[in-house]
Amino acid sequence: MSLDWIYFAISWILLRWHDLWTFIGVPERRILGTNWAWILAIVFLVVTVRVVLFPVFVKQIKSQRAMQALQPKVKELQEKHKGDRETLQKEMMELYKVEKANPLMGCLPMFLQIPVFLGLFHTLRRLNPANSQTTLYGWTADQFRDATHATLFTAPLPSKFGSSAAELAQLQANGTTVKIIAGILVLVMMATTYLTSRQMILKTGWAEDPQQKMIQRLMLYGIPLSLLVSGSLFPIGVVIYWVTNNLFSLAQQQWVLRKFPPPQMANSKTASSARPAGATSAKSGAKGPQGPVQNGRTGGLFGRKPAAQPEPTSPVVDTKALAPKPGAKPVNPKKGARPANKPQG
Repeated sequence: MSLDWIYFAISWILLRWHDLWTFIGVPERRILGTNWAWILAIVFLVVTVRVVLFPVFVKQIKSQRAMQALQPKVKELQEKHKGDRETLQKEMMELYKVEKANPLMGCLPMFLQIPVFLGLFHTLRRLNPANSQTTLYGWTADQFRDATHATLFTAPLPSKFGSSAAELAQLQANGTTVKIIAGILVLVMMATTYLTSRQMILKTGWAEDPQQKMIQRLMLYGIPLSLLVSGSLFPIGVVIYWVTNNLFSLAQQQWVLRKFPPPQMANSKTASSARPAGATSAKSGAKGPQGPVQNGRTGGLFGRKPAAQPEPTSPVVDTKALAPKPGAKPVNPKKGARPANKPQG
């Protein structure tokens, strides 16, 4: 299957953004060793793609909420079919079908961005002075030449960490500069990829379903580690796209999670707002004065013994004030009361 339509679409978006920034007045010449019109074109290519995929991202969040709501039932099935993995998987697939929940929906936005990534990778890989096909996918010869020599802090956008000496010579690039810029960007790409997955997992929690949990672990650890190797093969322009996409994802996820918090977060907020002003929760009470349960623990906090409680003392009685005054008549005891000291006969 030909992917030319993807290359045409990515090139068209990239070139339109570059034309817009040039029209606005972003200079074509290098400032701080950078052609900012091309850098901004790549950044806003990300914005365009993410805006188009926003409805899919909302569906992803709803699917994750549905999967969270099914966790109690999933746990029951795991206890019921413990040791029978085949039956467990069959029952869980039936549960997802009945409840109309799709475990793979969480990865859908990432899968839909793969064609965009491949399109940009192919487009930027073509940018080299030795390429004679300069007008493919809607490019003009002038646009092709300008993009070929566009740089980020003097490192050409088509160059990469693993560029050969011949490729660097064609791009008239300094190998050390390219490795430094590309290496920093690859590390930032790995870190932001990890943080994007970690943010979502910390907010929504680890899945009870082993299949879902395996996907979460793969996204959290596997993908960032794989970028340590594959990142050296990506042109600098592609790495800029990836880093920008990760930063956009972090901001978008933070907004969505605040606007539509997970069920347990929403329930806790509702419970705290409905609690009377004088009432205290168990969690807040743990921070305040402790009850006898904590005092009964051996070792106390951080291994120290709790301070000994002072013995209760009786109130001080002023005996002089209670003594009868000189010349005062004795007070008769109440009727029916037994005198304190009965005289002996």
